[in-house]
Amino acid sequence: MKVEVTIPSVGESITSGVLSIWHKKDGEQVAADELLFTLETDKVSQEVNAPAAGVVSTKVAEGTEVKIGQLVAEIDPAATGAAPVAPATPAPTPTAAPVAAPTPAPVVAAPKSSPAPTPTPVLATPAPTSSDSRAVRKKMTPLRRKIAAQLVKAQHTAAILTTFNECDMSAVMSLRKALQEDFSKKHGVKLGFMSFFVKAVIDALQAVPAINSRIDGDDLILNNSYDVGVAVGTEKGLVVPVVRDCEKLSFADIETRLAAYAAKAREGKISLDDLSGGVFTISNGGVYGSLLSTPILNPPQSGILGMHKIQERPVVVNGQIVARPMMYLALSYDHRVVDGKDAVTFLIRVKDCIENPARLLLGA
Repeated sequence: MKVEVTIPSVGESITSGVLSIWHKKDGEQVAADELLFTLETDKVSQEVNAPAAGVVSTKVAEGTEVKIGQLVAEIDPAATGAAPVAPATPAPTPTAAPVAAPTPAPVVAAPKSSPAPTPTPVLATPAPTSSDSRAVRKKMTPLRRKIAAQLVKAQHTAAILTTFNECDMSAVMSLRKALQEDFSKKHGVKLGFMSFFVKAVIDALQAVPAINSRIDGDDLILNNSYDVGVAVGTEKGLVVPVVRDCEKLSFADIETRLAAYAAKAREGKISLDDLSGGVFTISNGGVYGSLLSTPILNPPQSGILGMHKIQERPVVVNGQIVARPMMYLALSYDHRVVDGKDAVTFLIRVKDCIENPARLLLGA
């Protein structure tokens, strides 16, 4: 009896996806629990294994949008996979009978004449290029459609304003350099800049609770948790896994979780739970070389911090112009919830924590 393969449920809010890859093609043998196909939804990529061993009979092509519960293949446990087809041997080309070469005519003296005119070559006119080759049309992936919808929703439903500041990265860079070797040996991960910024954001959220809130209809929801989303770029688009209970985590805990999320994102194994429930987001455009930007809110959150490229710039310190590694910071916030004073206070608090990292280490 054939076993039906259907699209599994991957979350309450997800009703469809795109069957992006068949890892076993039509007519191939598959083992039980062996990877069968990959399903891409607007939030996650889900790898689906075969429910039984046998020969696969696919019902939809790669790239097809499918519904949850839809039949996409059957597996026949009694069948045997088709043997690979050997390439056809071309039929031998018939050989023509040999033709005797003509006997050359005797050379006869002829009067000298003018050489024949050389024919003028005719240039071939190139065929007109098809307009279709100038552009390629393809469907957006569910993830890209979701990103687009979220960005438009943020612009239409929130009063987004951005305030800027800059911070001197000298102290963090010196501390990181001094501790890196011992930190890596002890914890198995590198000490990055992101853990400093996560800790600085938690400090600032505790100092300015208005940013740790959101609007829900006519109500204002005040969050008591500190679950921070950290934007991670992938080949398929931006995802924002959430590091939960950051106020309880050490620097090593944060770096370990971030490394695990980055690996899952690269492999397309981020789950719906990994992306849910954040109260604030940090986005680091500096890793791509961005010097300054205005990040867009991640609804329904009320704030997002944009980190940028570290660049040596001349600054005045104690009356002297010196070169320092500086980073521009950008805080975008929902002005319906957060007043300008609170936004500026929050950003200055982040700046102070980064420029005085002892405050973060000692909890001062």
